[in-house]
Formats: sequence, structure tokens, C-alpha cells
Amino acid sequence: MSRSIGLAHIIRHDDGTSSGVWGIYTLQSAFQPIFAFKEGKLSVAAFEGLIRPFRDGEPQSPMTFFSTCPAADRLHVEALTRTLHLLNAGACLPQEASIFVNFDPSVFTERSIADNALREMRLVLHEAGIDPGRVVCEVTEQRSASQETLHSFVAALRGNGFRIAVDDYGADDSDINRIKELRPDIVKFDATWITQLMESGAGFALLTTMVKSFEEQGIRTVFEGIEEGWQLELAEKSGASMVQGFVLARPELAPTSFRVFGKTPDPVAAAGDTSAAAVVVAPRTARPAKAFGRRAAP
Repeated sequence: MSRSIGLAHIIRHDDGTSSGVWGIYTLQSAFQPIFAFKEGKLSVAAFEGLIRPFRDGEPQSPMTFFSTCPAADRLHVEALTRTLHLLNAGACLPQEASIFVNFDPSVFTERSIADNALREMRLVLHEAGIDPGRVVCEVTEQRSASQETLHSFVAALRGNGFRIAVDDYGADDSDINRIKELRPDIVKFDATWITQLMESGAGFALLTTMVKSFEEQGIRTVFEGIEEGWQLELAEKSGASMVQGFVLARPELAPTSFRVFGKTPDPVAAAGDTSAAAVVVAPRTARPAKAFGRRAAP
């Protein structure tokens, strides 16, 4: 894969941001903050890049866009979306923040394909002024051609200085085995699953045990899809490292207003460093002794 595949479909704008074009779609980057718990407060730890397709100026769902992409084009579309996110991150996000980008392992059927993709990604990072250590590669649920290929791909990501996150972690055996085999830096818990566990004391106890087990292995945790205050309170109580969801911040199209959060130390990279100042984005208040499940309206 040449450098032109990721950049040929990019349009540069006067404000420093970029958009992409693929067929009848215009593609824009949106970024959603990921927050870390620290000493009873929340600080910005990272941002996740999310693609936002438009057709004739009207927003379309990402699922609709990706469903129109033939399998043969998936590798190129993946390269385009990552390129777009990294260029926009360099243009409008705090320089200290980590950046989460998605990788679909199923498109990297050979080591040479992965090597070419990562070569292009390094060039894009250089152009965007982003250090590879800021990039967290989310390995999505799609299965690769083989476990050997997947492990080789993850090793290549690490070899390029990127961190690894397993996305949409749930309770089944395949997820547990994935963690054992890939040894990620970060695990992102599936939003629906953690909400179900939070509905009962027994479920919450299991969730807390799993978070502790990961932390003891040096794996940080992210709770996704946090949309209500009671979920945020339980996420903190469980010991989760980080949280992401509408209750804290919605995704914003680039250019974003998120640069106001810099200069924030990167809690993802500097786990356990309690000396740096945190940007406070939400006050922490006392909560009732029992906080399981949805609360009735007062």
C-alpha cells in the first residue's frame, strides 16, 4: 500500500482540519473525550476518533457508510479513516492527549499488508506531529484470518511504538482468551454488558473483581457508554481507570473545542503518576451508600 492511498482522498481546509471523500460520501472526524479518575476528580486522558459520513450534506450513520464499501475496498477505507483522524488530531486536539483509533484485524491477512499500512501510518504521524506513543490501537471484534496473523499484527503495532486496546470486552470465553493471548495495555468494556452488571449487587461485585484483576496485570480499563450519573458513580466505585460516555461529553466534529483541555498530563501513558495537575471537568459529590441499578425519580 502506497502513501497515496491514505492521503489521496483527503481535502485540506483553511482552519487546518481535513475531511475525506470516498465515492458519494464526505467523511469527517469526530472526537469523544475519555476521562480518567484521579483523586476524586476527572481529567481528560485521551480522545477516540469516530468517523462521521455525510451524503449531499446530510449526516449518515457510520454503519450505512461501511455497508456500502465492498470487501475489496475495506483496507483502503480503514487507511483513510485513520489518516483523517490522525491529521485532525494533530490539528485540533491537545498535544499531550492520547488518541484511540480502530483497527479491523480481518483486513490484515498477510504481514506485508500490515507492514505497508504501518509504514503509511508513520508518515501520517510525522506529518501530523504526533508521537507514536500517543496512539492507542483498538483491536475490534472482527476476526482475523488466523490467530497467528492476529498475533503477528499486534506485535507489529507494538514494534512501531503503539499501545494496544481490546474493544467491546464482554464475559464470554473468547474475550477472556483474547486478553490472555494479546496482553493489551487497555481493555474497553462493552457498554451494554457493564450496564447489565451494574443493575445488581452481584453483578457489580463481579465487575469490580474483573477490574481489579486487570489492574493487577498492569492492564488499564475503560467503561464505555456511560450515559447516566449513577453509572458514573459505580464506575468510579468499581476502580475503573477511565470512563467514556454522553454523561461527560458527546463527540464533536473537528475542529473541536477540546483544545481547552490542554495542557493536560496523559493519565493513560503515566499511570500511577499522581504528581501532575488534572483538568477538572466534573465535581465529585457524596453518594448514597447503595447505588446499584437505576434510581427512581425523586
